[in-house]
Amino acid sequence: MPMNLEIVTAERQVYSDEVDMVIAPGFDGQLGILPMHAPLMTMLKPGELTVKKSGEEDMYVAVSGGFMEVLGNKVSVLADACERSDEIDEQRAEEAIQRAQDRLAHRGTEMELERAMRSLQRAQVRVNLVRRRRPRGNQPPPGSGGSAA
Repeated sequence: MPMNLEIVTAERQVYSDEVDMVIAPGFDGQLGILPMHAPLMTMLKPGELTVKKSGEEDMYVAVSGGFMEVLGNKVSVLADACERSDEIDEQRAEEAIQRAQDRLAHRGTEMELERAMRSLQRAQVRVNLVRRRRPRGNQPPPGSGGSAA
């Protein structure tokens, strides 16, 4: 018996469908949610959220934090921001890493430093996700386009 999953941000509905399993980045580690899971409300940290459906490809989403609620047979994710792996522009994510690293190198106020750290973490999650989930035939040659991280 599948469960209903809804992933939303303040701007849009990212995903809504019946799924077999959700693996989410909780603050204390990965959370695996199966149908008829006990009620749960938790914060999510930046990371990769995996959606599993039988008979279909898994879907991967980069989340930058937020909340997840499991109630009845429904999982609701309210993400600060998120992108499906097929929506991520690897070049832009790499540029975001470089910008965040530059801001960290020019140490500003404590608040600026904290923002730069969060930006760096979000960009690294996006780059790591798109690289791990890239189809095997589309891998860049070794030594080209190395990570700026």
